[in-house]
Amino acid sequence: SFMKVVFLESVEGTAQVGEVKVVKNRFARNYLLPRKLAAPAVEPYLGRAEARAAREVKQQVILDGDAVVVAEQLEGKRITLSARVGEQGKLFGSVGPIDIAAALEKVGVEVARAEIRLPDGPLHELGDHTVGLHLHIDVNVDITVQIVAEN
Repeated sequence: SFMKVVFLESVEGTAQVGEVKVVKNRFARNYLLPRKLAAPAVEPYLGRAEARAAREVKQQVILDGDAVVVAEQLEGKRITLSARVGEQGKLFGSVGPIDIAAALEKVGVEVARAEIRLPDGPLHELGDHTVGLHLHIDVNVDITVQIVAEN
């Protein structure tokens, strides 16, 4: 049997906050309701979820705006990192998200490590690398990370 519920929180792959959905009774009773992720689709829950959804949309707009500001600061930015280099110009170790975030912080831009996209993993070579930053749902920007020899 099924139950009509309103989502009080966003549940990955299932629903956004404020959405009303028909779900399996067992899923509602065993998972959604006890964790307060959803409630029966009746007042006052409907009103509460709607208000929450509206707040969340506002919050996303604010975050999006912040991300756009950061993206503008970063657009076309070039940061230089020095690394220890071995014989064939290969790095001892590698340059990863932590190093890039730290270098950005030095120039006054705070970016979370998780926002730094290195599709091929950490950087192991000297020279210029294009690094993507995923700052928010629709806000992406590329920067150039230049790795130079320390010695």
